[in-house]
Amino acid sequence: MTMKNKACIVGIGSTEFSRVSGRSEIHMAVDASMAACQDAGIKPEQIDGAVKFGTAGQNCTEYTTETDVARCLAIRNLRYFVEAPWGGGACCATVLHAALAVSNGMADYVLCFRSLKPASGTVRYGRPTRIPIDAHWSYTMPFGFASPTSWVAMFTRRWMHETGATNDQLGWVAIVCRENAVRNPRAIFYGRPMTMEDYYKSPMLCDPFRMNDTCLENDGSVALIVTTPDRAKHLRQKPAYIVGATEATGWDSYCMTSYYRENIGIPEMEEAGKELWKQTGLTPKHMDVVQFYDAFTSLVPMQMEALGFVKVGEGGPFCEGGDRIRPTGELPINTSGGMLSEAYIHGMNMIAEGVRQIRGTAITQIKKVEHVLVTGGLGVPTSALILGQGR
Repeated sequence: MTMKNKACIVGIGSTEFSRVSGRSEIHMAVDASMAACQDAGIKPEQIDGAVKFGTAGQNCTEYTTETDVARCLAIRNLRYFVEAPWGGGACCATVLHAALAVSNGMADYVLCFRSLKPASGTVRYGRPTRIPIDAHWSYTMPFGFASPTSWVAMFTRRWMHETGATNDQLGWVAIVCRENAVRNPRAIFYGRPMTMEDYYKSPMLCDPFRMNDTCLENDGSVALIVTTPDRAKHLRQKPAYIVGATEATGWDSYCMTSYYRENIGIPEMEEAGKELWKQTGLTPKHMDVVQFYDAFTSLVPMQMEALGFVKVGEGGPFCEGGDRIRPTGELPINTSGGMLSEAYIHGMNMIAEGVRQIRGTAITQIKKVEHVLVTGGLGVPTSALILGQGR
């Protein structure tokens, strides 16, 4: 069995990305969903399925439920609804669940959404909300591992030690993503370029990460509409076909603190990649552009190695100088600026950019795009997705 080209993304919508949204997560989710419906050319009440993000620990809860959105959009009945867990690891999984639903007749139009406001403060029922910490963090937090930055810094330093990757190489990832964001009016860093000198001037947070090695904190929401190819023929936009989508946990997996296994890096993405290439019959050489989940700069070259774009130890050198990952390079990445420089919506903005690349409407458009790879969050059970032209 394969899901190849049995479902497609036909609508994308988002709010503005900002430091202060001035409205609730529910309000932003509805705004993004309305925009996605308008983009697709459907009425909101045609939606009969929804996939939202689930809890995965700190800052990963989706406070907006599918019933909240359905009520605000005047949807009479959702006959399919599900939750994809693990925060950023869920971004591509939302599309996987939606594709399975529409291709099997469980729903006609499925809405996938994410709404966040970490920049101006998560508020629920009129007061700030603290997200509960799972018990396993009691083994790490008392010793100083108290944030995603420190957790990922731990296995990044191990990877750098084993492969010889350098801070300069991480800096080039940040610079190329910023170059793409500078051209993108949606991006937080639109019109604000960065040099290597600027990169090194940013404050050190947790070795080896500086401020410019980490993703943004912003408010915003992104929504997608998934349906079948037959329905897509009658809609407004060129569909982005779902060629393949996978999920993976990896061995002995914890949420971002899997320090007790042989490989403390990102084996979840390695497993997701193996299944993705097997499922689709494609290889890294077939990918024309990649939207790598870039919560931290190191995760880009680490994913190149995990997914087979390069051999282990070659990810850092591949990014050196930036030319090979720029839009004119052999592997263009994160063409909207990614989460380092466009916005942090747990990867949903990366999927939207993948759709634009397939449509040919991206601001930094890559020529002759047949396939786009999008990846989910790292250090947690994760997901991956290939979008294509449907040929």
